[in-house]
Amino acid sequence: MSAGLIAAIASLLAITIFAIAFFVISLRSYQRQQDAVAATRARAAGLPSPPSRAPAVSRRDFFRKSLITSLLVFGAQFGGASIAFLWPNLKGGFGALIDAGPLDEIKAAVASGEPFYVGSGRFYIVPYNGTAKGDIDYVRDGVAGEGIMPLYQRCVHLGCRVPFCGQSKWFECPCHGSKYNQAGEYTLGPAPRGMDRFHMEVVDGRVMVDTSEVVLGPSRGTDTIDQPPQGAFCVAPG
Repeated sequence: MSAGLIAAIASLLAITIFAIAFFVISLRSYQRQQDAVAATRARAAGLPSPPSRAPAVSRRDFFRKSLITSLLVFGAQFGGASIAFLWPNLKGGFGALIDAGPLDEIKAAVASGEPFYVGSGRFYIVPYNGTAKGDIDYVRDGVAGEGIMPLYQRCVHLGCRVPFCGQSKWFECPCHGSKYNQAGEYTLGPAPRGMDRFHMEVVDGRVMVDTSEVVLGPSRGTDTIDQPPQGAFCVAPG
């Protein structure tokens, strides 16, 4: 069970308990009020005060308190869902600034051409030493630097996660066969553009990737690394 789900459940339980307690306290307060009214009337009539009794709750009062309780429970559910949604941002997961690790270790990991995967941020880090072409300059745009570049794992066609094929050395979508070279640039299939990416920077020797903003991938026809497939495809072309 994820930390976000646990936090949401805890929030829901806490506010639900509060709502129930509020309802019980309201009924007890109403009971004391009724007893006080009855005692006042008895004294005025010269009669002994009646014993305390459970009040006969009116339909209007019952529905009023039920509505308040329902609103509190709904608020608990909404609050829990909000916490679960925002939890990654609060804890440094997807949607926040991700510390991907030491630059030296990441560069060593991708030296063979295999990407470095960061699950908490839903991105790959690939080696990149391409050449800027036309208006495509990843280093200038802040999505590459120090010989590496982060790529969002999501296929821009229909959102499937795109694995890296160790044979072709391309990213190949298993859903509809879209293919991208090692730099995430479109090569084949129905995808409308290259893989999306994130801004990155190196701070004190650590790679920081900002997943709060998705940078749209380059258009079809972009090729800054001139990389043909290095072997057989893992997925038949779509």
